[in-house]
Amino acid sequence: MNIQDEKNLPCLIKEILGVREPKRVRNGRNSYRQSSVLIPLLKDDGIHKILFTKRTDYVEHHKGQISFPGGSVDKEDGSLLETALRESEEEIGLSREDVEILGRLDDILTMASDFIVYPFVGLVPYPYNFIINNIEVERLITVPLDVFQSENTGAKIYTVESEGMVFHTHGFEYNGDLIWGATARMMENFIGILNDRLGLPNEKK
Repeated sequence: MNIQDEKNLPCLIKEILGVREPKRVRNGRNSYRQSSVLIPLLKDDGIHKILFTKRTDYVEHHKGQISFPGGSVDKEDGSLLETALRESEEEIGLSREDVEILGRLDDILTMASDFIVYPFVGLVPYPYNFIINNIEVERLITVPLDVFQSENTGAKIYTVESEGMVFHTHGFEYNGDLIWGATARMMENFIGILNDRLGLPNEKK
C-alpha cells in the first residue's frame, strides 16, 4: 500500500494537518531570517505529484538547487502564508486564488543560509498555465508523491558540493534531479506525518 492508494488524498491531508500543531523553531538568537514556501500538490493523469522549481544561478541563495516556490518574508506581508502565496505568484505565475491551502508543516532550518522556513501544503489545479520568472526559476519539475515513501525510492545519503561547501545530506533522486537539503527534509517531514496517520512504513533507506 502507498499514499497514491488513498482515493481522496487532498481531503485526508487537510484533515491530518488541520488537527496537529506544527513544530516550531525558536528564533532565540534573533539571527535567523524567515522565509515561507508553498509545497504544491497536483494530480496529473490520476497520480498525485509535488511541483518543484529548479533555481537559477542568478538567485542570491541556494543557487541551482531543487526547491519549492517561496522566499523571504517581507515586512509588507500580512502573514507567513501570504509570503508563500506572493512568492509563488512572482516565481511561477501561480495565482493565489487558484491554491487551496491544505495545512502547514513543521518549521525547517536551512543548513548554511540560516533561514527558518515555514512550509504550507497547497492543492493546485493541473494542467496550469505557469509563467516562470526566468531570473529565479530555470524550470519546473513534478515528482510523484510516492517517490518519497521508504517502500519505494526513499531517502539516501548523498555528498553534495554547493557554492563552495560540501554537505552530507539525505536526498531523493528522480529522473536525474537530486532533491536535497531543506527541501528533502520538508518532504521527509510531510511523508512522515502522513505515514504516521496511515500506518505506513517510515524507515529511511
